Amino acid sequence: MEALKQGADALFILMGAVMVLAMHAGFAFLELGTVRRKNQVNALVKILVDFSVSTVVYFAVGYAVAYGSGFFVGAEQLAAQNGYALVKFFFLLTFAAAIPAIVSGGIAERAKFWPQLIATAVIVGFVYPFFEGIAWNQHFGVQGWIQRLTGAEFHDFAGSVVVHAVGGWIALGAVVLLGARSNRYRRDGAISAHPPSSIPFLALGAWILTVGWFGFNVMSAQTLDKISGLVAVNSLMAMVGGTLTALLLGRNDPGFVHNGPLAGLVAVCAGSDLMHPLGALVVGAVAGAVFVAMFTLTQNKWKIDDVLGVWPLHGLCGAWGGIAAGIFGAQALGGLGGVHLGAQLIGTLIGVLWATAGGVLVYGVLKATVGLRLSLEEEFDGADLSIHRISATPEREANW
Repeated sequence: MEALKQGADALFILMGAVMVLAMHAGFAFLELGTVRRKNQVNALVKILVDFSVSTVVYFAVGYAVAYGSGFFVGAEQLAAQNGYALVKFFFLLTFAAAIPAIVSGGIAERAKFWPQLIATAVIVGFVYPFFEGIAWNQHFGVQGWIQRLTGAEFHDFAGSVVVHAVGGWIALGAVVLLGARSNRYRRDGAISAHPPSSIPFLALGAWILTVGWFGFNVMSAQTLDKISGLVAVNSLMAMVGGTLTALLLGRNDPGFVHNGPLAGLVAVCAGSDLMHPLGALVVGAVAGAVFVAMFTLTQNKWKIDDVLGVWPLHGLCGAWGGIAAGIFGAQALGGLGGVHLGAQLIGTLIGVLWATAGGVLVYGVLKATVGLRLSLEEEFDGADLSIHRISATPEREANW
């Protein structure tokens, strides 16, 4: 029976890893559909190569930073318990690799290729796993301190703060340091729209992310005996709440409609194992409203050229999710309890401050040394031709 349990747990978390791996296709197509046609190839290449760099760095360094154990031992030892430790690494890697995928959407259309890969290595090797270890592995006694202070530890079941808020706030520093796309905000005060190149591809990316998210959340239980249908239904309700709110406040804009479910899912991650489904619906609805309002504000008023709106979507909705777990996870609002709003506020604030500082430091150093931006000519031609020497839809084909 023990051998059967070990095999079942390994298969369970492997399925979760594969579902979250598929979400990276969602990141790729969401970015591809949002950027202009001359930057579509670059969107696809970035996500795949960022994931590959993340895999090597997280295997060699990042996982040990977060959990204090590595893989430089014999294969016989790694294969123990059906290789559960390895598939757990695979699962957690897909979370870590989401950070550069999030950043990619914010800095699209004008960022150099190789400096971003350097940033990916540093972020996945140290910046992200440092906070991951604090939140999920009791590093430095921070969780114990929060518990002594508030009576409960900081709770983030599936990464509203650990993954999404951290990714979004790192991205904010990168976006601000990089600057707006050429001609996005004109001297006369006019704003160039730069509309999405493909709503169907944008929608495809959103759907892939949405489906994969049920692996992201449900499989965060990490063993079969801890699986909870509550997590699945709460994820569903938050997704729906985010969609409907984005539909109404976004005035039927398809970009908002397809980012609405993502906003809801980002926010519900932290407390999806605790909330009542009606609470999850409210959390998702608030997240959808936050995304629409803050995307509009940052783009049109503050003139922060965050191409996919990753700071509002992941940074702000992720922070809201961390706080919301302390509100709607409480028994008074139908939740299971065991959380404290004060603990959620402290943990969320630590994550936001760490990610912001990390993003500014990493991208600030790169900007001062190797540079972050394509030249004006390269940006005008597009990242596809400037970096990859081919466009998504070549206008001229070889004559045979």
